Amino acid sequence: MSKPVLTIFRVIATVEAVTWAGLLVGMFFKYVVVRNEIGVQIFGPLHGAAFILYVIIAVIAWYRLGWSLWTGVLALVASVPPLGTVVFERWASARGRIEPAAAVGDTAGEPAGV
Repeated sequence: MSKPVLTIFRVIATVEAVTWAGLLVGMFFKYVVVRNEIGVQIFGPLHGAAFILYVIIAVIAWYRLGWSLWTGVLALVASVPPLGTVVFERWASARGRIEPAAAVGDTAGEPAGV
């Protein structure tokens, strides 16, 4: 049950980062290059929805995956800076901080002796 939550968390973290980058590019074009709002009009709502989904799934993942207080708070703070969600996901994955706690003793599907 924890595996789907982790997968959804990783996907939403990536979507949130991509929409953040798109919004930044849209703002650059709006305010610096052509004074056209189309990028902001497209990526603004997309990023807003992705941000809200990320916060919701981060809280769910915090609970369902048994994250520590520190890891959970970092996951939420990572939603603020551009690309922070992907940086957090990579950092936490590399240090084994976002793997499901239940998966440690779960050997279902593994060959005997592993």
